[in-house]
Amino acid sequence: MTAYTERGHGSRVADFFGEHAQVLSIAIFFLACMIFFSIGSETFFTLGNILNIVRQAAPILIVAIAMTFVIITGGIDLSVGSQVALVNAVAAIIMAMGVPWPSVVIGMIVLGGFMGLVQGWFTAYQGIPAFIVTLAGLSILRGLALYLTQGYSIPIKDAPGFFALGRGEILSFPIPAVIAVAIAILGYVVITATKYGRQVVAVGSNAEAARRVGMPAKWIIASVYIISGVACAVAGLLIAARLGSGSSNAAVGFELQVIAAVVLGGTSLMGGRGTILGTVLGTLTIAVIGNGLILMHISPFFTQIVTGAIILVAIWLNTRIFTANFHFRLGRKG
Repeated sequence: MTAYTERGHGSRVADFFGEHAQVLSIAIFFLACMIFFSIGSETFFTLGNILNIVRQAAPILIVAIAMTFVIITGGIDLSVGSQVALVNAVAAIIMAMGVPWPSVVIGMIVLGGFMGLVQGWFTAYQGIPAFIVTLAGLSILRGLALYLTQGYSIPIKDAPGFFALGRGEILSFPIPAVIAVAIAILGYVVITATKYGRQVVAVGSNAEAARRVGMPAKWIIASVYIISGVACAVAGLLIAARLGSGSSNAAVGFELQVIAAVVLGGTSLMGGRGTILGTVLGTLTIAVIGNGLILMHISPFFTQIVTGAIILVAIWLNTRIFTANFHFRLGRKG
């Protein structure tokens, strides 16, 4: 009886580690990065620097949560940086005209949803690969931002309430980070405890099978791009509020950081599986690496090399872990 109980306990432990291998691996890597940079720089583990990390990571995390939904469906959104830049620039232009900032915030969220809807329509209903649609969006939307601003930065003046969104604090915690945490919790609840979340996973696993059992597969695919557009609008507004200006050059390379965070967190580029907790850890890891390298007086351009390497290694490791876990479960069933 004891031996049977021990085998059952061991089986449950093996199942737990098998199911959460990706999250556990990124959690260990994140802690290793924290330890490494705290040793390499005396200022890394100060309260001021930690708060600075979470403030700067907030826009990336917000969009990464939305990107998790997109990638779970088997898609990808390469245009997120350009969407952020366009919202950032248009918000500054409209506020310079004297429009109250609350109206601008609402308008930009609608604009973000519209950009996502257009790309989602082409992807879901016209059958064009998401890579192509969003690659075109990357160019078009950045070009539109450049055209509207003529390449200049547009200052935002006399909007203390708006600036508080990017610079303010609640109980000494940055407001952008509070917003990002709230969105992460919402994303976690939606993907794990709602019908819509289950449909997103089902469509990512097998869109045709999902359609045959009555799920609105095409609408589900389109909807995740709307979510991505809205998230980009929120991120663009937070960046504008923090910097006090709008620029077509905002969020350059943003899509690389977002995709790296999601993939590093264990979401499969093949679709069908993903985790919000992993995305949160992946985002914080990317932010910690960027901050730590700067504090150690290493060229900030080196961060791009590290980020690219992380994407490659993360995809390789996640593929190996997923394959090993699949064979392990298959062997158990057999």
